[in-house]
Amino acid sequence: MKNPSYRLLLKTMYKNTVPLISATDLERKADNFVLLDTREKAEYKVSHLENAQWVGYDTFDKKRLKDIPKDQPIVVYCSIGYRSERIGEQLLKMGYEEVYNLNGGIFEWVNQDQELVESKDKATDKVHAYSKSWGVWLDKGEKVY
Repeated sequence: MKNPSYRLLLKTMYKNTVPLISATDLERKADNFVLLDTREKAEYKVSHLENAQWVGYDTFDKKRLKDIPKDQPIVVYCSIGYRSERIGEQLLKMGYEEVYNLNGGIFEWVNQDQELVESKDKATDKVHAYSKSWGVWLDKGEKVY
């Protein structure tokens, strides 16, 4: 993570209850994980990581996970990693054995020049920036609110 201010912000936001995985490590091993997008549906529709499954945050329902075995490695993510850490905690309590939180969330993924897709699985530069105050941490991509 290049931005020391962003790194400091994340340090204050995370409770470190779910192990972190970097964008670089995830990019190298993405095929090994089920990716779960814990943002709201409108955010997911703008863009998401390729092959990510939407599970939501405020509307999270464990029924959306019924086809995922408990021993399947999972990476959860949101904008910066706060919401995904909360969902990751729930997954661990539900008995999922290997759950990781994407360090810095989708913002860091984009800041590291990784690709996103939109709802029709076509590449896009658009990123839902959550709000103008949170969007300051997104250095690359086209911000959508």
